[in-house]
Amino acid sequence: MDRKSFLQKSVLGGMAVGYSGLAGGSTIANPKDAPYRPSDLKITDIRGATLAAIYDFPIIKIYTNQGIVGLGEVRDAGWIAQALMLKPYLIGKDPLDIEPILKSIRHLTGPGRYAGGYCAVDIALMDLAGKALGVPCWKLLGEKVRDKIEVYADCPTVMKEENLKMMMKRRLDMGLKHYKIDLTPPLIRNIPGAYENNLPTRKGLEIWGNHVLTAREIIGYDKVLGADHFGNMTVESGIELGNFMADPKYNLAYIEDVIHFTKFNAVNLNRQITAGSKTPTLNGEDIFSLENFKPWIEHNALNIIHPDLLTSGWMIETKRIADYAYQFGIKTMMHCACSPVGVMANVHTAATIKEFVSLENHTIEMPWVDDLVTGIPKPIIRDGVIPVPDTPGLGIEFVDEVAEKYLREPKYLVYKSGLFNPTPEFDRPMTMMEARQKGLIGDYHQTGGPWWHINDDGVYANQTGSN
Repeated sequence: MDRKSFLQKSVLGGMAVGYSGLAGGSTIANPKDAPYRPSDLKITDIRGATLAAIYDFPIIKIYTNQGIVGLGEVRDAGWIAQALMLKPYLIGKDPLDIEPILKSIRHLTGPGRYAGGYCAVDIALMDLAGKALGVPCWKLLGEKVRDKIEVYADCPTVMKEENLKMMMKRRLDMGLKHYKIDLTPPLIRNIPGAYENNLPTRKGLEIWGNHVLTAREIIGYDKVLGADHFGNMTVESGIELGNFMADPKYNLAYIEDVIHFTKFNAVNLNRQITAGSKTPTLNGEDIFSLENFKPWIEHNALNIIHPDLLTSGWMIETKRIADYAYQFGIKTMMHCACSPVGVMANVHTAATIKEFVSLENHTIEMPWVDDLVTGIPKPIIRDGVIPVPDTPGLGIEFVDEVAEKYLREPKYLVYKSGLFNPTPEFDRPMTMMEARQKGLIGDYHQTGGPWWHINDDGVYANQTGSN
């Protein structure tokens, strides 16, 4: 598939998209068959568990006085305590008052992983609302414009050609039509003449290009292929990369995060790359809120937005971001490196987005993740897509017995939550600085230790690795 076709591709199931529901608080009518008393719902507790995965899965549960439990997930490689420290703002509140609750905790959020707790709480509240009202989460967002969500599979950095081929073949066998590979500095850093001044040379680009050709050898040219993780690029090197990869023999659909959003003047720098590159640009996984996405959209700093629902804000906020981009002719893809809890939140949101392309997946090498939830067809990804549920809430229930087998070992954790244990240490409000001083949250990322996955050599093992 060429780049023009990729950008023009429409995966709409219909054109009309409405916006309804929870933006003003408890405004949704209660269906007659709802099994609960929504007007009497109160939040009673929040607990968490961190599962060992490629970037770890911090899962939360919000409990209510009527036995309904809402599921949420903190951003990959985030800290479970970021959600648990919001407990004082939740206890005793009506879980259907989603926007007022989120307003009360917005000062405890920020870009990247710093938004993880805020977004986890939103997902859990949306799950609760859907269950209480007897409707799927997508109905709380607007009109469902598609019944299935196309998935694209990330393929992490692999140094050996044969390992890359094996991984691409595994993805091809799943029926996927969209793939992404990492073109990282480690692939070229130690090769003389390939990497100078922390930038790829022409020789380095050619080595990256050979990596692309290895992937193309397996998936062919009728599939979408993008690339990510180029390192600390400049405007000039970013444009050179984009034009190099536009060669038909590589035919990359997009280059992602060429210059990270945190870099000074990032919008203007990426605008120049987008204007000068023959390969489309993709960005946005660490940007929080519509307000912060607007400059990127309005100044044409990207060709495709790529929000991460566990960073960009609550589910309605992410839909607003996509709807705003649509007004400028910009399509939406979604970054996603989470468990089925976060995946299904993405699925419900993507179902209401007009020009949605595909949803990322980072768990191809972790087949056990499907067992974490019930309520949806298995495998969760079938023929490259995930069906959109019509059952209440996210449409899933969490299986604690399975999760217990995959808990991250306490020695690797900043905060040791166990398996949804009580959280008295979070009973009173605290600032982010206090949480750091108490050792409840750590640095920007929290990862470490082994996890069960199919390693680079195709062996299923509990170990650390590049996957």
